[in-house]
Amino acid sequence: MLFATSVASGLACAQGQIFLCVDAAGHKELTDSRKHAACKPLDIPGAIPAPARRQDGAARPRPAPAAAATPGDFPRVESSEQKARDADRRQILMEELNGEQAKLNELKKEFNSGEPERRGDERNYAKYQERVASLKESINRSERNVEALKREISNIR
Repeated sequence: MLFATSVASGLACAQGQIFLCVDAAGHKELTDSRKHAACKPLDIPGAIPAPARRQDGAARPRPAPAAAATPGDFPRVESSEQKARDADRRQILMEELNGEQAKLNELKKEFNSGEPERRGDERNYAKYQERVASLKESINRSERNVEALKREISNIR
């Protein structure tokens, strides 16, 4: 039964409606189409409804969901308050950006164009290569962080 439930939930996410069909011999079958009148639709939580089909069998385009309107009792923030919040946010992001750029510059300096100096504990060349690869990953991650912070700052009004 556990297997049937997991199959049904997997199919529900992929197809939409799932039907349990029982034939005259009592054999149960899970399917995504109603084969006969004895098929009962299953109510599976989290199921995504299947797109409606046209007469020719092609799926009908689903209309885009309407944008949710802001409720009338939703708290409003004064313009000056919002500007102050945006300024604080910009300042925090700028501090993070400056810190991340300093970290990136330090990593690039240590990386030394792909040939960092060997340390005393790196007598084994494999250890040295691991550190070089780790530095390269750190530089890439730091560059992505800098770009993300710049994007976030540009999105502030």
